[in-house]
Amino acid sequence: MVLNQYESVIILTPVLSEKQMEDAITSYRQLITENGGEMLHEENWGLTKLAYPIQKKTTGFYHIFEFKSDNPTEVLSKLELAYRRDEQVMRYLTIKLDKHAMQYNERRRKGEFKKPNTKKEVV
Repeated sequence: MVLNQYESVIILTPVLSEKQMEDAITSYRQLITENGGEMLHEENWGLTKLAYPIQKKTTGFYHIFEFKSDNPTEVLSKLELAYRRDEQVMRYLTIKLDKHAMQYNERRRKGEFKKPNTKKEVV
């Protein structure tokens, strides 16, 4: 059986303390794993400027979950319901990754897209 691979990005409100943010992320991680999802990768981008204001806020905490699931309807429905109910989540987006996106994410995790240090020394 082929497991579908997903990526879920959430933007949490910037008024959270470090502990509140970590608690929210932990609860979503547990929700994914308890409902048959297998975590592949997680990234915390930290406090980042938004492209446009959301709820009169110009920054937010970005967090990305990448996971596999053999029962996606259960995992995704519970996860997105939890996102909608949580007032700390300003925006979320969950997508199913195709083979090209999976390859790209794998290469990105290995560091293939890091920009080389192009600063020149001034003597």
